[in-house]
Amino acid sequence: MFIFVSRKKERTMAKPRTILIIDDNRGVLSALKLLLKGTFEHIIALPSPVTLPSVLRMENPDVVLLDMNFTDALNSGNEGLYWLHEIKRMHPSLPVVLFTAYGDIDLAVRGIKEGATDFVVKPWDNAKLVETLKNACSSASRRGKKKEERTPSAMYWGASAPMRELRAIVEKVATTDANVLITGENGTGKEMLAREIHALSNRFRRDMVTVDMGAVTETLFESELFGHKKGAFTDAHADRAGKFEAAHESTIFLDEIGNLPYHLQAKLLTVLQSRSVVRVGSNEPIPVDVRLICATNANLDERVAQGKFREDLLYRINTIHLEIPPLRERKEDIIPLAELFIARFAKQYDKGTMTLSEDAKRKLKEHPWYGNIRELEHAIEKAVIISDSGVAICDAGFHFPKKSLTPTRDSEAETLEDMELVMIRKAIDKHDGNLSAVAAQLGITRQTLYNKMKKYGL
Repeated sequence: MFIFVSRKKERTMAKPRTILIIDDNRGVLSALKLLLKGTFEHIIALPSPVTLPSVLRMENPDVVLLDMNFTDALNSGNEGLYWLHEIKRMHPSLPVVLFTAYGDIDLAVRGIKEGATDFVVKPWDNAKLVETLKNACSSASRRGKKKEERTPSAMYWGASAPMRELRAIVEKVATTDANVLITGENGTGKEMLAREIHALSNRFRRDMVTVDMGAVTETLFESELFGHKKGAFTDAHADRAGKFEAAHESTIFLDEIGNLPYHLQAKLLTVLQSRSVVRVGSNEPIPVDVRLICATNANLDERVAQGKFREDLLYRINTIHLEIPPLRERKEDIIPLAELFIARFAKQYDKGTMTLSEDAKRKLKEHPWYGNIRELEHAIEKAVIISDSGVAICDAGFHFPKKSLTPTRDSEAETLEDMELVMIRKAIDKHDGNLSAVAAQLGITRQTLYNKMKKYGL
């Protein structure tokens, strides 16, 4: 979990009244009582979950700290999940923080998917444990207040089984502050999913802050993300807050996290660990409170194995891993999506009511859509523009030349754009996705390279 807590907020936050701790280790219970007596007015410690239901009927705790294992012979964590379900059944809004060993982190992540607010790893860090419990109480308090009207969802989930499963997970994790890593091919809608998670979260009242990591130059990385002080460098004419400060009490979305150079990954990790940012030209840490969502089309596990991505950073950002399937693997969503785009663009270009002919539907279903939803959207827009108003769009309205299928051989290059695409793909393959090396080989800036990759859907 990645929660930064503002010192100002701490000063004004009322002390939570009651915490309920369930752990079969009496030494752990004693230590937690000593640690938390200054944070909570009332501490209830149970060495066994057997009496948990009756305690919940008599008491009204602000948060529960629940161990995952209670039987010496068993350490599967199933007991913890069972009692988590019982707590949520009796008190759906009661925040539950899971207490688990390092080796059971995957199990704790499963617990978050099933309703837990967060988890703490044993042996625990005192400050982090206290902070996590306070944040759990604070989140519950925010949820208990009258909700403002949320922005209507712009996400199209579709009827396919993979998307239904994805939606079910999103609805469970969105209300937590757990870090989320979204993966998927270009054009699948990773940023759209990030916005949906933010809209469903308790931070929806403030705008999500988006950072395109592929577009941030290495020299300005720290200034853009962490801010700078006046006079820190030549063009620093005034103090400037970075993206993390701008996202205080909201969500920060780091798109294309896989493009972040290795030496800059350490700087990001430092912020995640310290839970604060230091502006360029300053020595003063500034605590911030953000929810972190990252996205990439790269296989980060492979990059870790290749020594191109830090394992400790990956561990920090992927508490919850969500993968969006490509459009070709959920063909039943193609036509409904196309019809949504037709309605939008027909209105935009004043074309009246437009539909798809059966031949057009068949053609759209047969196309591989390597550019995914983005490619479909562009194809529909073009078809609407060239078609007459108020008529059904026929299959002739969709042109899919070979060059749109991403050529890989020089012989396939028939235009200057084809040649440019071939050269970029070859350079990316040669340097295994290292965009700095690719840009150097092609003799262009990293920003120019990134713009061209966006253009060609790479």
